[in-house]
Amino acid sequence: MANAAKLRTLIGLALPMVLARASQSVITFADALQVKHLGAGALVATATGGLNVLGLVILPMGTVFIVQSFVAQLTGRGERDRTPRYAWYGLAIAAIAAVIALALIPLIEPLLSLTGYSPTVRATMRDYMEIRILSVGAVVGVEALGNWYGGLNNTWMQMIAGLLTMVAAVVFNWLLIPSLGVAGAAWASVIASWLGFGFLAVMFWRRAGGAPRARAGGLSRAELRRVVRFGLPNGFNWFLEFTAFQLFVNGVLASLGDTTVAALNAVLAVNSISFMPAFGLASAGAILAGQAIGRGDRDAVWPQVKITLACTMTWMGAIGVLYLVAPTRVLTLFEESGRSGDLVAIGIPMLAISAAWQLFDAIGMTLSETLRAAGDTAWTMGARILLAWCVFTPAAFLVVTVWDGGSIAAMVCLVGYLALLSAALAFRFRSGRWRRIELIEPKLV
Repeated sequence: MANAAKLRTLIGLALPMVLARASQSVITFADALQVKHLGAGALVATATGGLNVLGLVILPMGTVFIVQSFVAQLTGRGERDRTPRYAWYGLAIAAIAAVIALALIPLIEPLLSLTGYSPTVRATMRDYMEIRILSVGAVVGVEALGNWYGGLNNTWMQMIAGLLTMVAAVVFNWLLIPSLGVAGAAWASVIASWLGFGFLAVMFWRRAGGAPRARAGGLSRAELRRVVRFGLPNGFNWFLEFTAFQLFVNGVLASLGDTTVAALNAVLAVNSISFMPAFGLASAGAILAGQAIGRGDRDAVWPQVKITLACTMTWMGAIGVLYLVAPTRVLTLFEESGRSGDLVAIGIPMLAISAAWQLFDAIGMTLSETLRAAGDTAWTMGARILLAWCVFTPAAFLVVTVWDGGSIAAMVCLVGYLALLSAALAFRFRSGRWRRIELIEPKLV
């Protein structure tokens, strides 16, 4: 009965987070789907351009995830009135990210010139990225406020913001793509992202959704430094892993041709959607683990992790079976009717191989989120950097560029990387080092 109650609590927190976490992935998915009639080049420019922008936003986005850890532990300790100022720390990071993103716009074209894409694809991708980068402040702001609400056990606020963002993206795509093409998809993403942030900002200002009414007084540089100290490793954790992956796509696979990259992007777009329910479950489990740590009950973390693992692995296993059973039906969504079918033919074995990493991904994300809830962010950052840059990237370069292994060998490298990462995180969690980390300040007397 106790486990059934824990399962209901986990799923109750996770369901809204699934939609909340899915918003940016669904935007990229919708962009790719709604420009497919413009050809493989437009699909590559949109899908890869969206991933490239995500690579820019993922550092501050990963950093503000630590807001959830602070708020969850304070909530577990019965100090909800101390939490509002952590939302402001998250918003400060979002504002800084927006300014830096604007300063990076002139670098987009020079960086893309280093890739192996055709001139037409590079020009289209540049236009898409220069527009979509205007959404960075909104995306990070939604994560800051969404994680603040999540730490308070309210995951519905970010879900509503995510739904608003997704619906607006599809509608504005429909309105703008016919006249503006790929640039229209980028503008739709920007408008949708700011609408989602505007909703959450108003709700936070009004303290809606069961938020504590206490003012965010007592803002301190020491607390902000503490947020950055624990949050930045988590941001670099995501950023450097993602950068290695983007180097793999833009630097290694680009040499295999636009159709191969388009097929990979279709596979990744599908995986990004299937990934989100599992990540929502892992994040919900992290909230509950953080609250247990906050009330001093660290022994309750492992039972919670077991339940979360059972859920994430069940979901990802089912998705893997779907990829094996109906790959053509899935990939046909990304190819315009009447075309050659090359994208589907190339993508089928890639999608089948991606089925192999589903369980490893479930283990990795569950343990990574739990360690983040405990404040164990520096070690996980080191593990990801080591495996992504010293194992995965060199291996992918060798098998594709030197040994001419093609896209299949490249996908096998991805499976191997995720398997190694899940093993490293399992080792770290089992060591129990996270138990000795003090994320929040000593309890006020």
